[in-house]
Amino acid sequence: MAAPGKPFLMRVGIGLFGLGMIAVLAVFIMFAAGLENLPIWLSVAAGVITPLGLLLGLIALVLEARAKN
Repeated sequence: MAAPGKPFLMRVGIGLFGLGMIAVLAVFIMFAAGLENLPIWLSVAAGVITPLGLLLGLIALVLEARAKN
């Protein structure tokens, strides 16, 4: 469970970033194991979900900071 004060957008961003980092780790492990033809969905997850989660987290931070002012 997330802290009750955390905005929903922040929780989504953290979750997406975490999933993206797991995908990045999986890509590195598979590449180090000698696999060359990695699944396209895994590469897309590593390349899109990670920055999307970071972007959502940053947007949530900006919105939270504006709401406090």
